Amino acid sequence: MTAPILITGAAQRIGLALVQHFVKNQQPVIMTYRARHNIIDELEQQGVICIESNFDDADAVDTLVANVKMHTSSLKAIIHNASSWDCEGQNPDHSRLFDSMIRIHAKVPYLLNMAMSDLLLAYDDIADIIHLTDYVVETGSAKHIAYAASKATLDNLSKSFAAKFAPRIKVNAIAPSLIIFNEHDSSEYKEKTLKKSLMAIEPGCREIVNSVELLLNSNYITGRTLPVDGGRHLK
Repeated sequence: MTAPILITGAAQRIGLALVQHFVKNQQPVIMTYRARHNIIDELEQQGVICIESNFDDADAVDTLVANVKMHTSSLKAIIHNASSWDCEGQNPDHSRLFDSMIRIHAKVPYLLNMAMSDLLLAYDDIADIIHLTDYVVETGSAKHIAYAASKATLDNLSKSFAAKFAPRIKVNAIAPSLIIFNEHDSSEYKEKTLKKSLMAIEPGCREIVNSVELLLNSNYITGRTLPVDGGRHLK
């Protein structure tokens, strides 16, 4: 049986698109979700192992590791997608905000990588860790300061883990800018955001799926960050 891929925060948007892609290609998946949406029932019927995990809980990582190890003795990859888009403007408790951003975007991936490296090393080929970071790692963000700092930490972890786990495990990051809009985004916001990149489009989750497949299929790329920003860095 093919070893599964673990994807965190995969009940919607990019994470869900990755799960559905792998299911379509008969790749076993273990995923985590914070809130149980209707899609979870459908995914479970398709054979996806869905584990409820609230990474704000102190014991969430230990519980997740134990659950994953009950289901499999090896992993093909871990894709760290779980994220929060909280910001200073919406959260006046800046100390709590910073701790929360660092926890979900850096501490949780760090702990999961350390705790489940044995499962990745048990895979019969080169395994992968992929961190989903953000375009703002390069630029910072005046409106999402803690968020940007935490994603930059995750980007740096990619380099450290790549050196630690080579050559048996490749570790890379994907840094997207706009991929898909939210349902509540206004037309004015969409127009303004589209103008920020050279390509000026809403590319859709397929761009991240393609980027993940590129990294999974490579035997040589490690310790790198793949930008998926539509040329935004040149604007």
